[in-house]
Amino acid sequence: MPISEILRKAETDMKQAAEFLRGELRSVRTGRATSALVDTLRVDVESYGSTMVLKELANIAVAEGNVIIIKPYDPATLKDIQRSIEKSELGINPQNDGKMIRLPVPALSTERREQLASHVKQLAEQQKLAVRNIRRESNKALDAGKKDKTMGEDDVERGQERIQKLTDDHCAQIDKLLEDKTREIMEV
Repeated sequence: MPISEILRKAETDMKQAAEFLRGELRSVRTGRATSALVDTLRVDVESYGSTMVLKELANIAVAEGNVIIIKPYDPATLKDIQRSIEKSELGINPQNDGKMIRLPVPALSTERREQLASHVKQLAEQQKLAVRNIRRESNKALDAGKKDKTMGEDDVERGQERIQKLTDDHCAQIDKLLEDKTREIMEV
């Protein structure tokens, strides 16, 4: 495999790790109401016989500062949506009025904020580990090219330096995402 292809694959995979973390962080509760808390929630819809994402089933909006309003496109799915919210790890009690669901987002306690910050840190560490694993695999591919004599020593060394720079850049990006989310969680 040519060096350019190894570098391109490494960069793509590292970007995916950072994007995955960004998506995971969006669904972590911060004490502020946001539709991102529930829009990717999986809902088992009995009447449709399948599992769907909440944003495909309902209009989601934030009202009154700390209340999420969920208005299903099909009223028959209201109970299924409520059941999925109750089963989720959100820790929010849904209020069903027959037409829509209200989710009052309570303020977080200091202890819960610390738990969430710790959870976010674990998510970030997992993605940094994924980035380092991508670096290791890319370096293995470069070493294999060097052994096969399909790549020169200088090219392999430059490739390893570029992979290390990609690793450093993506780890810094993950650290920034972690820092921003932790600050958001700890805000009162």
